[in-house]
Amino acid sequence: MPDEQKKKIREQIRNKKNRFFLEEKKRKSASVMGQVEKLDAFLKSKIVMAYWSMDDEVFTHDFILKYCGEKQIILPVVKGDNLVLKKFTGLSNMEPGESFGIGEPVGEHFENIDQIDMIIIPGIAFDKNLNRLGRGKAYYDKLLKKTKALKVGVCFDFQLLSSVPINEHDVKMDLIITD
Repeated sequence: MPDEQKKKIREQIRNKKNRFFLEEKKRKSASVMGQVEKLDAFLKSKIVMAYWSMDDEVFTHDFILKYCGEKQIILPVVKGDNLVLKKFTGLSNMEPGESFGIGEPVGEHFENIDQIDMIIIPGIAFDKNLNRLGRGKAYYDKLLKKTKALKVGVCFDFQLLSSVPINEHDVKMDLIITD
């Protein structure tokens, strides 16, 4: 039954996202990422893992470009059923990824997951108990089990629900930020 519930929530959220133009999502995203920038944990972080956003996610491109000079920014790359981590070294070192066609960094792998201070994580939906509903491949859950970094879920206000169905492999967030 949880899988049916997850499918239904994904469809509902997709429909809500489609009601917003990209510029409105970017405006809402600026509010979310502005809150991330003010977090004490972010200010103290030296290595931050983020994600290069798709059009339906909280927009992170400006945030990454703003902070890549003062913090080491790590981005995930989809390889098969897993996320491989790579350093962001500029727009000229990005290429479309194999799974979602979004920009992914090329170059050396970042192997020191235990050195990451904070991870900024997208999701389809989150709930008030810090649970996250992703796209269904468990890419992030597999990775998040291996780290003690602060896990910060970011989403639009309509993506924060009273509850989302969870499985035993789902990893809770430490904090959720919305607009």
